Amino acid sequence: MSAQPTVLVTDYVARETATKLVDHLESALPDGVVERATIPEETRDLIEDANIVVTNRLPAELLERAQNLRWVHALSSGVDSYPLEELEEREIVLTNSAGIHAQPIAEQVLCYMLMFERGLTESVRQQRQSVWERVTAGELHGQTVGVIGVGAIGERVAELCAAFGMEVLGTKRDLEDVPDAVDEIYAADDHHEVLARADYVVLACPLTDETQGLIGERELHVMGRNSVLVNIGRGELADEDALVESLQQGRIRGAGLDVFETEPLPRESPLWDLSNVVITPHMAGSTPHRFDRWLEILEPNYEAVSEGRLEEMENRVV
Repeated sequence: MSAQPTVLVTDYVARETATKLVDHLESALPDGVVERATIPEETRDLIEDANIVVTNRLPAELLERAQNLRWVHALSSGVDSYPLEELEEREIVLTNSAGIHAQPIAEQVLCYMLMFERGLTESVRQQRQSVWERVTAGELHGQTVGVIGVGAIGERVAELCAAFGMEVLGTKRDLEDVPDAVDEIYAADDHHEVLARADYVVLACPLTDETQGLIGERELHVMGRNSVLVNIGRGELADEDALVESLQQGRIRGAGLDVFETEPLPRESPLWDLSNVVITPHMAGSTPHRFDRWLEILEPNYEAVSEGRLEEMENRVV
């Protein structure tokens, strides 16, 4: 491109996040190439000339207005809500932020697991009732964790679990590149083997047509009464009604959930009242380091777009 490509940060990015992100981009990129939309009308107007869009959402009708678009960057790792076919047809690159949340999410996974293993879920309830009563606690050391989806996040989960002395099983589409922390790897379609052996099952795979409802009534039966499900992927990976029933009936020991089929989780959801569930409001990826990590992807990719080296772009999805 003869001129420096322009970057638009859309109004789909929360105000406080957008302010900090624009400051980081303006410090790292050439002067005058970053534009920010604070209201929907500005996004609709500015996207017509933008070459690059940084956003949390991109509806198909908005994409139609973008006549000069070369690259879209999703600030999340999941891109299931993006118009993938339209982007591919128009040869517009889509990248995501996979990997930037790996450390905080992996730490939160360990937190869920420790809460169940060390009896902290029960101790917290007793504290609220001013009850002094010893609880029985176990150790993660020697337990088996099954990581469904050993991508960037799943790999970091595997590393932390291995450091605790756990046996790590995993599923992965590409079996050629297996992280050292994984003791045994299985093809994605062989996830039942992992479910049957794991004390803790961590859902870290993306949401696709193939993975939607991956954990249903049958899979929960395969897991067994002593297992715990941890979902930090997408709520739709697990059949929520089947999960609730399994938790109520004691078919599995518990669940640590950061994501849900409907968010915010409705007040009437039975999950709120279950004593064997830990609920967090889709915040496992929260970290004070996200802006620097976003920039580690955005800055080299901006240079690649400027120089026409699209095949070298990091985190490319389309």
